[in-house]
Amino acid sequence: MVLAVIFLLVTLLAVVSVVRQIRIKNLFALAFSALALLVFGFFSIATIITELGII
Repeated sequence: MVLAVIFLLVTLLAVVSVVRQIRIKNLFALAFSALALLVFGFFSIATIITELGII
């Protein structure tokens, strides 16, 4: 469950980064931030589902 919390923290940082990059209109950094958001968001949700034994 610790891994899921770490993934969630990284996902929250990626959300902050996406908002900042949209605000300053840096498209290259926005692409990397959005990619990190998608990857870490998926893995955090998948880890939580696996740890709780829902599937």
